[in-house]
Amino acid sequence: MPLSMFHSGESGTIKKIGGREDTRRFLKNLGFVIGEAVTVISDTKGSLIVSMKDSRIAIGKDMAGKIFV
Repeated sequence: MPLSMFHSGESGTIKKIGGREDTRRFLKNLGFVIGEAVTVISDTKGSLIVSMKDSRIAIGKDMAGKIFV
């Protein structure tokens, strides 16, 4: 299921990163790697705030749609 479909408080483990090579590289640099646990802190209309590795990251729902958990 794509991360963009998660709601506040839901969590999971990243199983796959989709998209073009530059998109995958960008997400990897932010810390979105396979096997990493991620929790949605806030779910707004256009973006998500997620918690992972003791930090919070805001990403757009279009980018979150490329992260499968």
